[in-house]
Amino acid sequence: MQRTRHWAPVFKVLALLWLVLAAFMLVPWLVLLLEGDVDATAFGLSILIMLGASATVLLSTLRVEVSFKPWQMFVLTSLSWVSISGFASLPLVLGATQLSFSNAVFESVSGITTTGSTVLSDIDDLSDGLKLWRGLMQWLGGVGIIVMGIAILPFLKVGGMRLFHTESSDWSDKVMPRTGGIAKATLVIYCGMTLAAVASYWLGGMLPLDAIVHAMTSVATGGFANSDASFGAYADRPHLMWMGSLFMLGGALPFVIYIRVLRGARMALWQDQQVRGLLGLLALVILLLTAWRIWQGRDAFEALTQVTFNVVSVVTTTGYAGDDYTAWGSLAAVAFFYLSFIGGCSGSTSGGMKVFRFQVASILLRNQLRFLVHANGVFSARYNGHPLTDDVTRGVIAFSFFFFLTIAGLALGLSLLGLDLVTALSGAVTAVANVGPGLGEIIGPAGNFGPLPDAAKWLLCVGMLMGRLEILTVLVLFTPMFWRK
Repeated sequence: MQRTRHWAPVFKVLALLWLVLAAFMLVPWLVLLLEGDVDATAFGLSILIMLGASATVLLSTLRVEVSFKPWQMFVLTSLSWVSISGFASLPLVLGATQLSFSNAVFESVSGITTTGSTVLSDIDDLSDGLKLWRGLMQWLGGVGIIVMGIAILPFLKVGGMRLFHTESSDWSDKVMPRTGGIAKATLVIYCGMTLAAVASYWLGGMLPLDAIVHAMTSVATGGFANSDASFGAYADRPHLMWMGSLFMLGGALPFVIYIRVLRGARMALWQDQQVRGLLGLLALVILLLTAWRIWQGRDAFEALTQVTFNVVSVVTTTGYAGDDYTAWGSLAAVAFFYLSFIGGCSGSTSGGMKVFRFQVASILLRNQLRFLVHANGVFSARYNGHPLTDDVTRGVIAFSFFFFLTIAGLALGLSLLGLDLVTALSGAVTAVANVGPGLGEIIGPAGNFGPLPDAAKWLLCVGMLMGRLEILTVLVLFTPMFWRK
């Protein structure tokens, strides 16, 4: 009985999150009903299943007081992503696509974690409702679920900042006195950016549905598109490629800094060290690869457009394919493989290592080299004008170690299933870093993950979830000390 009471608050909040997911699923269901599409039945059944599960849990926990201990917050964080990914796959299993259970779960996990890998082909022929649902999954996964978690928990008289820290890499100082205020401000900014993207894409020539879906997946840095050609379907309209680059970059910058800008600190973005680092890195790589493409004989503006779009897409872990960059030569292929590790800024919708970890590591390396020369020297380690504390340093080192260890283990598992070296290694990287496309003929920018064996897809699902939850949040659940009283 005591164990039941411990788990009851977790499931009560999970049930509320399932209700929110069901509410969002109403949108594609209504669209399909208006169009008279057969997929409407699949969405209707999925909504009923979620409502039934939510009602059952809420009724059984009606008198349970929601009060969380730290271990429960970690369990809630992991279970919310796993359960939501499972429920989000229902329309894909029951719909006209008739995906297998493995393929449907892979697609939903990729969507909710904003990875952008897909098993689908003939995406152009999907129903409008399924296209919209793929976009909504990524929009929710980008920052919506984080905001919902922060907003719902204070409503239940629970401080949600700990959940935000276990689910997001943002270790910035609080910029508003209450967590609820941060959640609301973040949601307003996120919705504002999405609406701006919808308007821009629509005015730029996209059809309304395409504008909506691409807006959601651009700001969420997710990468699901409405065509097998991904964003390359608009390669003949460079203004749309530049818009896409802008909104992907916007989603990869810290939302906490956006709040500071709106509160009057107009230079806050530029003053942030990780923002300057990301912009500097993008500028350098774009310059070098554009020069490479021009040297190969490409038109200068076309080269600059394609390089900018694809570099921003990979670095921000969006995963749109504007072109098959693996066909640009070995230099470009290796460069994009390296870029897959980086990610955007802390506190953004991007995955990957995050820029600040590379910056902190470079500071530690520089000081270590100084100690080798001046053994008795005293060297300060500062980031963004503040001293680097031991907990931040430990966190960077621990995450970096397990990030690469997870990739290595996942790549080994994929190779044991018969995948070639390039597919196994790039697949592991793109899953854990939540990038989307890998390298090679099968899972490269011109392919998809459909041909992979089911066991490989399940391994990649684990990698995507661990990457989205920043690995340590999941690993701590498997330590004996975590479950001790």
